[in-house]
Parts: sequence; structure tokens; C-alpha cells
Amino acid sequence: MARTRPLVIGHRGAPGYRPEHTRTSYELAISMGVDAVEPDVVVSRDGVLVVRHENEIGSTTDVAEHPEFADRRTTRSIDGEALTGWFTEDFTWDELVTLRCRERLPLLRPGSASHDDAEPMLRLRDLLDLVREASFSRGREIGIVLEIKHATHFGAQGWDVAGLVDAELRAAGWGSGAHPLVIESFEQTVLERVRDRGIRASYVYLLAGEGRPFDLVVRDGDAAPTYVQTASPAGLDLLAGRFDGISVDKALIVDHPASRVVDDAHARGLQIYTWTCRPENAFLSPRFRRPGADAAFGDYEGEWTAIRDAGIDGVFVDHADLGVAFFGG
Repeated sequence: MARTRPLVIGHRGAPGYRPEHTRTSYELAISMGVDAVEPDVVVSRDGVLVVRHENEIGSTTDVAEHPEFADRRTTRSIDGEALTGWFTEDFTWDELVTLRCRERLPLLRPGSASHDDAEPMLRLRDLLDLVREASFSRGREIGIVLEIKHATHFGAQGWDVAGLVDAELRAAGWGSGAHPLVIESFEQTVLERVRDRGIRASYVYLLAGEGRPFDLVVRDGDAAPTYVQTASPAGLDLLAGRFDGISVDKALIVDHPASRVVDDAHARGLQIYTWTCRPENAFLSPRFRRPGADAAFGDYEGEWTAIRDAGIDGVFVDHADLGVAFFGG
């Protein structure tokens, strides 16, 4: 039976309430009724797939308070931009697991920050097992939308990211299509490499509101298309038949009322997701903000109505309960 409402995806778990990518963040999202959860994965020095939004971990862990790791602070070029901090590729998993997770946005989300320093990081395998067990215990299918981060960057360091993902999914029983799995990335090449290995999943290409995909910049230089160009009808023509869907910055829908990206994607047989639905003023399109601080909730229902009415197939939400209540009805 065709889905009549968007897939509601717990973005990094339920980070509106708990530090992102922690066990309790994912458990809370599942308990609130999401259809799927979204982990991001990066690579450790010893090749472990670690669940973190970025490979720089200074803003989401207590690493800065570990004197034994002070000399690991460095500056790296990540997808063409200089970034200073601590990076997963400089730590073994045994070292990373000694760190504790923290809220990325403590001023906006003090309630979540009250749970700082309580939990270690997760490996991808930990989350795969958690979701499979939750599906069994709750008697309903819960999916995973797995985002692969910085594959070209890690590839330059000698890691076959597609091979690591393939091995982990198969070892955990997630590679055969037995569980609902979506694999997504801002880089086309890693999606194709994982798919070519035979992992049964839906493959979704992420499109930001600006910039160019780093894998294509490395390959094609200035000839690489921008993400916005790829969201055009001509750009979508090149994706049709190669991927199962796209996932776009919500600004391409909310801030451009004349945009036909949803209809254009559907016309080419592509599903379309959008990210990220958040209720705070800081994240809403200007016309949906309301008086109050950045952390105050604005007219998020107005913005989400525009997204729902556009005919979207999936939405990423930070506040799982609000997302399920609004989009899940």
C-alpha cells in the first residue's frame, strides 16, 4: 500500500531533548513513535564507523577536558575548508569511548545540555543492534537512514568507506533488505560504491542549499555542478535511474514557493525528503518566526504545513514527538 504521509525520521535521534547521537536520544525518538532514525557515520583511526555528525568532535564531546588528548588538537582541511579541533581519525575507538557526549547547542537547548557528560559515543554497530532489538520488542518496523559523511576525505587517508559500511551492515544483518534501510550522502560516488557492493537499501542523494559536492569538486574542479543546479529539472534528469531519491534543504521548498523541486523529483520517479524540521525561531524561515528569543518556538506548524502540502515523502525532525504528532496523523 502506498504511503499516505511522510516518513518521520528522528534526526540524530531526538536532539531537541537529548545530546545528539546518544543512546538515550535514539531510544527517546523510538519511544515517541518515529518511523526511522538517522545516524551519521565517520571513521576512527582504526577503521571503526563512529556515530557522529562530524569528524570534528570538540563541540559535541568533553574531549577538550582530557589533558591526555590536548596534543591531538589540530587544523585540518575538511572538504576544502580549514577546521580546527579534534578529529575522529586521530583517535582509536578505545580512546573515543572514554569521551562523553555533549549538546551541540547548549544556549538554544539547555534542557538537552542538562544531560551532558552522561553517555559515551556509539559505534554504527551499536545503533544497528539497538534499532533491530527495538523493532522486535515494539512489534513494528523501525528503519535506519544512514548518512555517510566525508567519504572522499577519509578515502584520501586510505579508508575504503564503502567497504567499511558494507562490512558493518552485513555483519549486523542489515545488508540483505530484511530491515528498512536508506543510505544517503552529499557525495554521489560513495552511494554508488555501496550500492554496487549489493547492499539492499534505498539510495538517497543529499542536496544542500548552497555549495558543491566535494567528491565531484575533487574529480571535476570548477566544472562540478552546484547542489542547486542538481535540484533543477536538468540536474534531476541526471539522477533519475541512478538513485532512489533526493533529500533537500527545506529552504529549497519553504523559501522558494515557486519551486517545483518536489513535483520535478516525483515526475522522474525520485522520492524526496527534506531536512531539518525544527520548531525554534533560530531555524525557521523568517516569515514563520515569532517574537521572542532564538530558542522560543515560532510558527513551526505553519512552516511544516508548507512542507507537508508540497507532497514531501520524508521529513527529518529534531523533536520527535512534535514531528510524529504533526506529520504522522
